[in-house]
Amino acid sequence: MEFYANEGKSVTIQAMGKNWARHAIATHFVTVGESYLDLMERYVKPIYQAGDILSMSEKVIAICQGRVVTEEEVRPGFWAKVLSRFVHQTSAGPGMGLPVKMQFAINVCGLSKILWAAFRAAVDKLRGIHGTFYRIAGVEVSGLDGFYGHDIPEYEHMGVRVPENPNGVCDEIFEKTGIVSMIVDANDLDVELLGQCSQLRHSPQALLDLIRDNPAGQDRQLTPFILIRPAGE
Repeated sequence: MEFYANEGKSVTIQAMGKNWARHAIATHFVTVGESYLDLMERYVKPIYQAGDILSMSEKVIAICQGRVVTEEEVRPGFWAKVLSRFVHQTSAGPGMGLPVKMQFAINVCGLSKILWAAFRAAVDKLRGIHGTFYRIAGVEVSGLDGFYGHDIPEYEHMGVRVPENPNGVCDEIFEKTGIVSMIVDANDLDVELLGQCSQLRHSPQALLDLIRDNPAGQDRQLTPFILIRPAGE
C-alpha cells in the first residue's frame, strides 16, 4: 500500500523512539447522522492491519452523532456581540470572535462564568499568559467548530460540538470492527486527545506525538481519518 500525505505534511514521523508512517484516508463529505461504523467498514477496514492506530477527527464523529447547532438556535445577544469584539483571531480561525460562537458559550456556561473567563483572560494576557478563556469555559466551548465558511462552506451556518463519550465511541469501534482508534481535536496550532480505545496503552502525550503536525490538515482535504503504522511494516 502506498501511503498518502496531504500537501505540506509528511508521511513519516518519529515518535515513541521509532518511525511511523501516516496515511491520510480520503472520504466523501460526511453529513449529519451518518454512521461512523459504516465509515469504518467502507474506508478503513480494507487497508487496516493489526498494529495500526487510527486517528479520527472529532468533527466527523460529532457530525455522525448529530452534535451540531445552527444559527437559528443561537442568536447573538448584547453581551455576545460586545465580548466577541475583544477576541484575538488566530490562524486557526476567528473562534469566539464570532458573536454566534460567543453566544453559544454563554448558553452553555452562563453569562457570569463567561464574563469571569473574559476578565481573567484579559488580565492574564497582560502577563503573557494565553488560553485562559478556554480553560475556564471548558471543552464544550473550546471544542466548538464551524460557523465559518471560509474553508468549508457547508459549516458557515452550522456549529459542530465536541463528540459525546469519545472513549466509548473508540471502544465501540474496536468491539464491532477490530480497529484500534483515538479521537483528536487538531489544528495547525495545537492537538488535543479527546478519547482513545481501551486497547491503546500509550500515554496521551505519546499518542499526540504521532499527529503533532496535524496530518489531517485544516482545510477541505476530506481526510478525517489518519492511519498510523510502524514504518516498514
